[in-house]
Amino acid sequence: MIQSRLKLQLKDIQNTQDERGIDIQHVGVRNVEVPLILQRKNNDDQVVSASATMSVSLPREYRGTHMSRFMEILTEWGQKNLLGVDIQGCLEAIKEKLQADSATLKFEFKYFIEKAAPVSGLKSPMGYNCSFQGILDKEKYCFILGVEVPVTTLCPCSKEISDYGAHNQRTIVRLNVSYNPDENMIWIEDLIELVEKCGSSPIFPLLKREDEKYVTELAYNNPRFVEDILREITLKVRELPITWFEVDCEALESIHNHSAWAYHQEKVVTP
Repeated sequence: MIQSRLKLQLKDIQNTQDERGIDIQHVGVRNVEVPLILQRKNNDDQVVSASATMSVSLPREYRGTHMSRFMEILTEWGQKNLLGVDIQGCLEAIKEKLQADSATLKFEFKYFIEKAAPVSGLKSPMGYNCSFQGILDKEKYCFILGVEVPVTTLCPCSKEISDYGAHNQRTIVRLNVSYNPDENMIWIEDLIELVEKCGSSPIFPLLKREDEKYVTELAYNNPRFVEDILREITLKVRELPITWFEVDCEALESIHNHSAWAYHQEKVVTP
C-alpha cells in the first residue's frame, strides 16, 4: 500500500510540456554493453561482446524520453536470445513502448575469423570491427551491415620511381551495405573476403618467415592506390543483392604524417 501511494506521488517530469519548439531526431542511450548472438556462415553461433546504441525521435512538445525503457527492452530481447537476430522486432518494441515515430538500434562488436597463413598454413583468430544497424522510420525498416577490414597497400608511384623497393602501408577499409534481410543474406565473412581481395595483400594474425616472404612479394606485384582499392570494391559490391552502400578507405601512410583517404557511396538498382 505504501509503495502504491509513493508511486502515485512521483511526478513524471519527462512527460511535462516543453515550450522551446525543437524536435529531437535522436535521443537515447549509448555504450550499453550486451552479449550478442551471431549466426556464422558455417551455421554455428558466435557470442560476442557488443556496444549498443539505441534512440528514438522526440517531438517538440515533450521534455524528455524514458531512458529506462530502452534498457528494459534490451534486457527482454537478450533473455529471449533475440539480440542480433530480430533487430526489427526490437525496434518495433522500442517505438511502441516509447510512443515514437522512429527508432534506431546499432550494435558494434568484434567478430573473429580463423585465418590460415598463406604458406605455412598455421591458423590463428583475427578480429574485425563490425556492426549491425537497424532504422525504423514510421513503418519503413532499413538494415545496415558494416565491416572494418585492414589490408596492405603498396604505392604504385613509389614502385615506379624507385630503383628498388617501394613504400607500403596498412589501409583500413570501412564498408557499409544495406539490404533486405527477409529476401537476402549477406555474410560478414563474404564482405571481409571481398575487401581483402581488393588490396595489395591481405593481413594475417600469424606469419612465419615463408609467409612473410609471400605477402611482401604479393604486395609488391600488386601495387594499389587508395583510389584503386575503393574502385575495385565498388565494382564488386555493385554485384551484391543490396540497395545502398558506402566505402571509406584510409591509408595510414608510412612516409607521411597524414593519411590518404577516399570515400564513395551510392544507391544500387538491382535488375
